Amino acid sequence: MRIGFDAKRAFFNFSGLGNYSRNTIRYLGNLYPENDYHLYIPKLKTRIVNGGFEKHTLVYPESWMGKKFSSFWRSYWLGKKLVEDKIDLYHGLSNEIPFDLPRPEVKSVVTIHDLIFMRFPEWYKPIDRRIYIKKARHACNNSDRIIAVSEQTGADIQEFLGISGDKIDIVYQGCNPSFYSPVNDSEKEKLNRKYSLPANYLLYVGTIEARKNLLKIVEALHSDSIDISLIVIGRPTPYLDKVKEYIARHSMKNISFLRDVPNEDLPGLYQMAEMFIYPSLFEGFGIPILEALASKTPVITTNGGCFPEAGGKSSSYIDPGNPEEIAAEIRKILDDGTLKETMTTAGYAHALKFTEDIVGKNIMQVYRKIV
Repeated sequence: MRIGFDAKRAFFNFSGLGNYSRNTIRYLGNLYPENDYHLYIPKLKTRIVNGGFEKHTLVYPESWMGKKFSSFWRSYWLGKKLVEDKIDLYHGLSNEIPFDLPRPEVKSVVTIHDLIFMRFPEWYKPIDRRIYIKKARHACNNSDRIIAVSEQTGADIQEFLGISGDKIDIVYQGCNPSFYSPVNDSEKEKLNRKYSLPANYLLYVGTIEARKNLLKIVEALHSDSIDISLIVIGRPTPYLDKVKEYIARHSMKNISFLRDVPNEDLPGLYQMAEMFIYPSLFEGFGIPILEALASKTPVITTNGGCFPEAGGKSSSYIDPGNPEEIAAEIRKILDDGTLKETMTTAGYAHALKFTEDIVGKNIMQVYRKIV
């Protein structure tokens, strides 16, 4: 089978959508090497080096017009190229497929990660929201199948876009296999020196934005005078100013912000943490939860929505708007070694349901429904 991927985010995005794209391409390339994989990107000069992708065909605009208007090439001019390349199936890995996708010559599937821009429109700029809705609506209406990354996202596709559930396949995301592998003491010591880590710390990983709700963790630590460090890893937004203002107002000293942490350092940082805290208000799935569980790190996250799908029965669930409840769960886990061990063991067992073999096979099953 000749399979084409929208690989823009695999080469240009360091966070969630980029990780999903890289993981999917890697899963399928490793599990099904007999297929011919074409990776379509808007520019040859990429931001992320993807070792192992050399065996795939990299496709990018070569004409002056394509190079000058690379976004249009990807969204409006790619269809002809897919026919030339004799692509059997095109996978839009992040909420969109080309508007000129030739049907029925090229079959297609789109992965929808979330419709937060429709559920919570106030969190987005109007122009961005209109673009996202246009792309998602076109992709869901015109693709042959839709992959939703959680039951929550599948329900949102039906509710907000009016798509029949018969067209939707729930295929959970996985995380990089490196999170399942213990980091040795030597590598941990290197990380300790590199980031000047405290002996014990809580961990947050995610974009520092209002939806991810970092401020409630900070408020929880202050409200209950919990004397433990918090390490924050993520790309800042203007919301960070609000968090730092609270930290300064209450003279909090044990909170550190790490930016541009390479992916290869994350498993060790997760594994050395006392626990991972993720009080996000809404997600499509919540990959950092899975990364923590695979790293054998206890998780505190949000009750409801998709979070129990990612976190399983062993994680601790809280009201994300209640710092006192967050603080109580932090203390309970810190003070109870048996509970922590139980959460660690059961959480890792839950994470084994999302290994690359399982996720890759589930994606291929969707492909085979189409082609």
